[in-house]
Amino acid sequence: MSVTFPRGFRAAGVAAGMKPSGRRDLGLLVADRPCAAAGLFTTNRVQAAPVRLSRARLAATGGRAVGVLVNSGQANAATGPRGERDARTATARAAELLGADPDQLLACSTGVIGEPLHLDLLLAALPDLVASLSEGGGSAFARAIMTTDTLSKEARAEAGRIRVGGCAKGVGMISPDLATMLAFLTTDAPVAPEHLRALARATLEPRFEALTVDGCRSTNDTVLVFASGAAGGEPVEPGTPAWSALEGAFVRVGSSLVAQLAADAEGATRVLLIDVEGARSAEDARRAAKAVADSPLVKTAAFGGDPNPGRIVQAVGASGAEVDPERIDVWIGPVQVVAGGVIPPTYFETKGEAAREAMAGPEVRIRVSLGDGPGRSRALGCDLSYGYVRINGEYTT
Repeated sequence: MSVTFPRGFRAAGVAAGMKPSGRRDLGLLVADRPCAAAGLFTTNRVQAAPVRLSRARLAATGGRAVGVLVNSGQANAATGPRGERDARTATARAAELLGADPDQLLACSTGVIGEPLHLDLLLAALPDLVASLSEGGGSAFARAIMTTDTLSKEARAEAGRIRVGGCAKGVGMISPDLATMLAFLTTDAPVAPEHLRALARATLEPRFEALTVDGCRSTNDTVLVFASGAAGGEPVEPGTPAWSALEGAFVRVGSSLVAQLAADAEGATRVLLIDVEGARSAEDARRAAKAVADSPLVKTAAFGGDPNPGRIVQAVGASGAEVDPERIDVWIGPVQVVAGGVIPPTYFETKGEAAREAMAGPEVRIRVSLGDGPGRSRALGCDLSYGYVRINGEYTT
């Protein structure tokens, strides 16, 4: 049920014919009544029409929304004034069928950049979409937002009487800098809009920003959070035990979705977990971790099961972080492959056999120490395989 696990939400997903595959491509998630909402959006200067629309509507309503309409197949990005009109037309018609205020219905799109929405097909499918809304429709919604995903991504958690659910999509063009990845989280906790924004910033932003598949920041990256308040009780506010419990539930759901996104990345055969510690600042640690996870040379080495620690050192040094080369230590799994900035002679004498064994599984862990500073960070990524090249080489053909 994912996004409909919390009380007060319904969802649906149908096939409108906007994707050549004929699979579900139109989803709707709604609250029983307008509720608190918050969003995290891409910082790419080229932003899709639904990104601009949703951002503007959340600002205009002070963080209130009734739900979100999502299509897959066309990203509605780089579509000019037509894209703006199409997004407004689609949400206006859906809101009319819901009996809701169109200014409180958000929008997301994912798919081919530059291709206009197949608006006639979308509008024709809306009556069936609205009619099929149900409390059990979360999984249908999660499937409807997929593009090249091979699996839907769903998660849920509980914090006492409060429930949190979520789903996400995205396996390529992913290097979120939140300021074609979409994520939706819901809770039935009674939370004020300003507190919901703070919750999203504190618990979700760091986790989604830690993810990288190919280093490409999408025009459509969006994380939307809705709080129905249907659990009842006193408002959940910062500084209370209920708030701490809610934060923990959001962390669990967000972390699960990020891990699922990394595991299903386009053509991926291995997940990369890059931990950097001892940096001069958290920002330096983040830069170094993302640089290693983003490096095509590290990613291809992971695909081939080739430790090649020189590639890791190169990525750290080029990351822009403040680095003392003589204090760089690197481990692949439990095996140290760089000590004080030097690859030990024993590594070459053994041809890296121990490190190669540590890379043999579906998960490759790389730990980098930059000294004794307080900064630490984790990046999640994946290898770069023949499959990634094939999928993206044929994406629009």
